[in-house]
Amino acid sequence: MTNLVLDSASRWFGNVVAVNDVSLSIGPGVTGLLGPNGAGKTTLMAMMAGFLPPSAGHVTLDGEPVWRNTAIYRQIGLVPERELSFGYLTGRQFVRANADLHKLPDAAAATERILEEVDMVEPAARRLDTYSKGMRQRVKIAAALVHDPAVLLLDEPFNGVDPRQRMHLMDLLRRLGDEGRTVLFSSHILEEVERLARHIEVVVSGRHAASGDFGAIRRLMTDRPVQYALQSSDNRVLAAALMAQPSVRSVSLRADHLDVQVDDLGSFAVGLPGLAKQHDVTLYELSPSDESLESVFAYLVAR
Repeated sequence: MTNLVLDSASRWFGNVVAVNDVSLSIGPGVTGLLGPNGAGKTTLMAMMAGFLPPSAGHVTLDGEPVWRNTAIYRQIGLVPERELSFGYLTGRQFVRANADLHKLPDAAAATERILEEVDMVEPAARRLDTYSKGMRQRVKIAAALVHDPAVLLLDEPFNGVDPRQRMHLMDLLRRLGDEGRTVLFSSHILEEVERLARHIEVVVSGRHAASGDFGAIRRLMTDRPVQYALQSSDNRVLAAALMAQPSVRSVSLRADHLDVQVDDLGSFAVGLPGLAKQHDVTLYELSPSDESLESVFAYLVAR
């Protein structure tokens, strides 16, 4: 069993802390690394792949340090988020170059095998700069898999990929996970992670916010206090009425609206129209004011 472990790992660049004291373990199967843009996902991936040393703590694969460990590099494949800068190469040349770097005994055969695996044999003779976004992602995956690594790390692999290509990539990653590989992919899109991974790790502002089954963490996100902006014909009267409701945690009176924080979204939404009618108040607008992923993740960090 292959396990990639971060033990109190931190990484800083000058005075900027990109990853702050993260401890987690990634095992076989597909795991999602979820967090908003700028959360530190790319830095975590770079440390796991051996491209960056931790400034503090440790990153190991099956107990062996990853940084400057050539034997470990042969067990890891990385699919970076950044675009390919070798547009003058054909897809086949790009994958073959990685096979040669790993000194595979039959680099040509390994190249053809993995091109077939990702369904890229036919366009492999074309230059990379003629590829669609989805094709570039698949050829990057082929290059990362050509040496048959036990661990595959993918940084935002679905960015800019059309729905059909996204389904193809998801099927490929599921298959790799079912084969027993350790597959970790990062994303800032909740729905992508939900469709592909049951186990997730959540990072926010370089910190480890949550870990475990997707369903349990999704319930934490759903059950968190939700804030709404509410406008009515008489905000003061409505504010007083709302404060008496069990589902309402707080009410703040602004110049032209109310900020209302609720614990139980269901009972609040069902009871609000009747409450307004009871106090002869007309509702003009009700809208969520903290539905960004950043606010969801910030709630997880604060727990």
